[in-house]
Amino acid sequence: MIQGTTSDAGKSTLVAGLCRLLKNRGERVVPFKPQNMALNSAVTVDGGEIGRAQAVQALAAGLEPHTDMNPILLKPNSDTGAQVIVHGHALKNLSAVDYHDYKTTAMEAVLESYNRLKQQYDWIIVEGAGSPAEINLRDRDIANMGFAEAVDCNVIIVADIDRGGVFAHLVGTLDLLSKTEQQRTLGFIINRFRGDITLLQSGLDWLEEKTHKKVFGVLPYLHGFHLEAEDSVNINQVIDESQQQINIVVPVFPHISNHTDLDALRLHPQVNLQYVATDMQKPNADLIILPGSKNIQGDLNWLRQQGWQQHINKHLRYGGKVIGICGGYQMLGEKLHDPHGIEGDIKTSDGLALLEFETTLEKQKELKRVEGTFCADGIEQAKVSGYEIHMGISKGPALDKPAIQLPNNMDGAISDDGKIMGTYLHGLFDKPSALSSLLKWAGLTETSHFDYESLREQELNRLANEMQQHINIDELLK
Repeated sequence: MIQGTTSDAGKSTLVAGLCRLLKNRGERVVPFKPQNMALNSAVTVDGGEIGRAQAVQALAAGLEPHTDMNPILLKPNSDTGAQVIVHGHALKNLSAVDYHDYKTTAMEAVLESYNRLKQQYDWIIVEGAGSPAEINLRDRDIANMGFAEAVDCNVIIVADIDRGGVFAHLVGTLDLLSKTEQQRTLGFIINRFRGDITLLQSGLDWLEEKTHKKVFGVLPYLHGFHLEAEDSVNINQVIDESQQQINIVVPVFPHISNHTDLDALRLHPQVNLQYVATDMQKPNADLIILPGSKNIQGDLNWLRQQGWQQHINKHLRYGGKVIGICGGYQMLGEKLHDPHGIEGDIKTSDGLALLEFETTLEKQKELKRVEGTFCADGIEQAKVSGYEIHMGISKGPALDKPAIQLPNNMDGAISDDGKIMGTYLHGLFDKPSALSSLLKWAGLTETSHFDYESLREQELNRLANEMQQHINIDELLK
């Protein structure tokens, strides 16, 4: 099990790297995260929903994502509550206090998935969540040491030296663990180191002497490295200024979800993608994308408060294009109905009224993988594939002009003037041909070939090679 001193210490990265290393050695390996809190998710081969990070780790292991890889997924829909997803399917919305009481039941689901994986694989690489030293969360813990103790699992603790204070992080975390938890902690890995390793050696020697634990390695800072984020929005990108550019702007909703949809755009050398958060200036753009949302009514209110409705209308008058994905698609309609109180007490709210349809939130969540072809006028036909994760059903005249032809039905809508497109399809930009078609539709006349899925494979292999070089993998696995 890989645990971390903090969130974003490198747990997801190390699990993905170990999965790829073991896969390359011909081992049967599977990733596992008992409990994940994230708004980036993926649809599994068995028709459920898991955290996006575990789907990427499955890819690293050469596997199709499965709900057993992440039996408990929490998708926050407010500061104090979340949708609880068990074995891939939404159970209920619970407050943080109520979920704490539910953890005993949640642990049963965790152990059920773990035991199934144990029968199928030689290696289970487990990812913790946050930090094991969060004292207020120790009771009934299922995400870190509570799970490790339940299944008698060895633990490695990773810390991010780029944050500063790495020795305090590691020693302090270890000191806050119980005696049995300290005993199952085999040692440490230090992540994101920049500079000459010889200058760090005296500190590593001190750490081993102080804790009587092994430092298994120091992973260097991997410049330009890309791995899909578990939750945080990554604003870093690489732009080739020698090529023709297109400007894309994305509002960062308070409850933004599945923003990994935009990674292929963010990494494209011809795309200048800018995320705009609260109270930030709205730059001019060729394309505005409204991404997914876990609380559509709340995020619609935020859009209006931030002046986005007027900005989008002006953008369209000047010839700009708009895409809405999933929750962002639902925002483009005239009304949003919530008869079952899924998002709160408001039963009906106004959308942006840019497309003529209405959406009703239902109790049952749509979870499916799909493949199709662009069929809208003005967009070059191209194969597109992805997945749907939504609780809304949209109906109205706008859907008579769909954006995508699926095998058995149609998806989305496009406006009569061809400037506004909405779709339920996540992963819209991942295929090279689909990406090229959408960029041309948005105004880029000549597009460079960019294969996001190949880049992801290259990055996983790069990570595995760096870990092989800088971490004592054989001693760690032994």
